[in-house]
Amino acid sequence: MIPVVSAKHAMIGVPVTAQLKNLFPHARDLGELLAIPHGIDETKMLRNLGVEAPAPVLSQYDWNGGTPFDVQQKTVAMLTTERRAYVLNDMGTGKTKCCLWAFDFLRSKGLAKKMLVVAPLSTLTFVWAREVLQTVPHLKIAVLHHHTRKKRLERLAGDWDIAVINHDGLDVVYEELEKMQLDVLCIDELAVYRNYNMRTKKMAKLAKRFRWVWGMTGAPTPNEPTDVWGQAIVVTPNRVDNRFTRFRDELMIKISNFKYLPKSDATERAFRVLQPAVRYTMDDVVELPEVVYRTMQVELGPGQAKIYDALRLHAHALVQAKEITAANAGAVLQKLLQVSLGWVYSGVKKDIVPLDNAIRLQALEDMIASTNRKVIVFVPFKHALYGLVDYLASRGHDVAPPVSGDTSQTERNTIFSAFQGSSKYKVLAAHPACMSHGLTLTAADTIIWFGPITSLETFSQANARITRIGQKHRQQVIMLQSTAVERKIYSLLQRKQAVQERLLEMFEEAS
Repeated sequence: MIPVVSAKHAMIGVPVTAQLKNLFPHARDLGELLAIPHGIDETKMLRNLGVEAPAPVLSQYDWNGGTPFDVQQKTVAMLTTERRAYVLNDMGTGKTKCCLWAFDFLRSKGLAKKMLVVAPLSTLTFVWAREVLQTVPHLKIAVLHHHTRKKRLERLAGDWDIAVINHDGLDVVYEELEKMQLDVLCIDELAVYRNYNMRTKKMAKLAKRFRWVWGMTGAPTPNEPTDVWGQAIVVTPNRVDNRFTRFRDELMIKISNFKYLPKSDATERAFRVLQPAVRYTMDDVVELPEVVYRTMQVELGPGQAKIYDALRLHAHALVQAKEITAANAGAVLQKLLQVSLGWVYSGVKKDIVPLDNAIRLQALEDMIASTNRKVIVFVPFKHALYGLVDYLASRGHDVAPPVSGDTSQTERNTIFSAFQGSSKYKVLAAHPACMSHGLTLTAADTIIWFGPITSLETFSQANARITRIGQKHRQQVIMLQSTAVERKIYSLLQRKQAVQERLLEMFEEAS
């Protein structure tokens, strides 16, 4: 460990050698130690000489009053000493804060002024903008998302330190971004660039303009080891062959004209391409409890919002007229929840009408893609469950057949056995009432509630499917929410309070 001579004056002491004296002629000779400025460039030079110099951020940054996990400190240390790097940490390890802290430190040292974050649409406001306000509130953020190009350009031209934009929205302002002087590029969910298409080519071109480029993903190889090639072309093009076919042949064995299989060391070789990098799992975050509960806010689609507001106003009128009772409140509540999820029953024939819930579905996909282990998705309405599974299957996810009250016991046993005991099915989607007792599904370490259930017992028992004996990893329970009603239900469930007993109060608060 190198003694810190003065953190205030950013100096470190290293054993004196003639080589170091030549490299740092203005260093102070203290006898056995040489006091060298503790900057990022000096740290890199020392490390290249084999000297284990700590990252300056560890002694020169106050984390803006925050308390980072140990793995977050290590992640920020890497980001602030490597101009192009990868954060391959699991979902739930605090990658967003790491990026913000790293940028804030670089900015405080005059090494960066503006950062562009390219992230999934569902995370722009409810993850990135919120985290900026909580972690680095002195920095100004611009969310470059709007249904008109004019408004996006106005926000881009405004006064900001951090701008966030979704991957598909980048095209709208691409030409303007090329003309701007930007310093840091943070790509959240880098794996969307695993296919070398026009979007990846444009991102690779844009990335060359930045001094610092950070790619973040918890699952860099969702399909094949060769998925890393497009990502490396964007972040570290000098570390990978610029011809995909040659890279593929290094990692894969050709079985037929259209089929390749990974070589035995393909995954390890793929990860060696994504360097420099840090890769921590939730198990590495010792500060976390064994089970982490967190909510994920997502927007309603315009059609969803319109229908939801109409129902909410109707409920409000009934409350004011004293016509809401515990019995009919439950029926109205169920309809509000159906709208939030994106599928509703309509008419006497009970036809299923899909709504514009693309943002909620994309948020779910992003979370599935962010974990390398298996995932259970709970959907509290049967018609929404079937719509969800059809959607995931159409998007190429390895999803099991839906488990509902219509699923026979024999079918359930087959599905559960394959999910728990084999590599088949990354995603299991089910009605929570069908999985609330007895089952052990510890192959998954993540549960995602696509919407809340109103039964406290069902909620508790369903979550217990992954917290049983045999679970080797920390677990997380993620609850998707868009509305005041959903937030209230989740809050009651987490406080272990019965939802049914609070229906009338809930309507008064939410409507």
